[in-house]
Amino acid sequence: MSDRTEIRIAGRVVGRGHPPFIIAEMSGNHNQSLERALEIVEAAAKGGAHALKLQTYTPDTMTLDLDEREFHISDQNSLWAGTSLYKLYAEACTPWEWHKPIFARARELGMIPFSTPFDDSAVDFLEGMDVPCYKIASFENTDLPLIRRVAATGKPLIISTGMAKLSELDETVRAAREAGCNELVLLKCTSSYPASAVNSNILTLPHLRELFGCEVGLSDHTMGIGVAVAAVAVGASVIEKHFTLDRSAGGVDSAFSMEPAEMGQLVVETERAWQALGKVSYGVTETEKASIQFRRSLYVVQDLKVGEVLTHENVRAIRPGLGLPIKYLDQVLGRAVKQDVRRGTALNWDMF
Repeated sequence: MSDRTEIRIAGRVVGRGHPPFIIAEMSGNHNQSLERALEIVEAAAKGGAHALKLQTYTPDTMTLDLDEREFHISDQNSLWAGTSLYKLYAEACTPWEWHKPIFARARELGMIPFSTPFDDSAVDFLEGMDVPCYKIASFENTDLPLIRRVAATGKPLIISTGMAKLSELDETVRAAREAGCNELVLLKCTSSYPASAVNSNILTLPHLRELFGCEVGLSDHTMGIGVAVAAVAVGASVIEKHFTLDRSAGGVDSAFSMEPAEMGQLVVETERAWQALGKVSYGVTETEKASIQFRRSLYVVQDLKVGEVLTHENVRAIRPGLGLPIKYLDQVLGRAVKQDVRRGTALNWDMF
């Protein structure tokens, strides 16, 4: 079921003809502890995640050190209410000197490490880390200069589509393509934290694939694995989930992050969903052949002497399925057998 949109990331093929590519997003769940960050890497690998993603920024590359007006998070519905943007990013950022040991540990454990850059300096830094691909976050999907800079590396590009209008996505994709991006994945994303299943709208996925001719997936902020499994069923080839060791330990993104046992379930169940898609198929499959015998078919249920006529009393539709199909019942009733027939004999045309 491969197609022209599939891509390769560090040698792994990503596309509908292959199991879903599962990305564990560390974000700020390290809680400013490198030891915890490395434990997250190990737990993600143990859970079966195929890739580990960081975010590469500093508070100064994101915003201004102000705690007033729009720089203060006053929305009481926000997970981060009461702090400033600068303080939030200072708490959530992954120190750049941590990238090397984190990437090295991920590679040792068979995962593909990469990151989301938020400005040109982060792209330059990550190029020095030899990342195999890049991710653009939802809040940056209209930052066309950044997208052009990342696309110019020629590496596969994954872009979250949260909040983007179709016209904005068109500009984003055009900018990426024109700057050199030949391998693109668009992730359906709902930019609320946590998101709800009701607001996930994963039926957008096949439309995205058809409209932009690229691979598609889900950047999932919902709780549990149900939405991700459903996304695979409608064509997602990439699933990204925030990941932590333990939600109760706190952290900027812990409330909507997946724990290790859930990651294991996600990997298993999304692959099962992908396997279940198969192809349009009717009739007996190879694995069903042994089950044909459990259908009903026509059998002689009383001993018959040569010349006796078949009736509803001496012929019945029973299991197993080795006799004539039931649809021939009306055609055999009233016909005489040309030989003695024992009770329990499967009916066949040679009897008449």
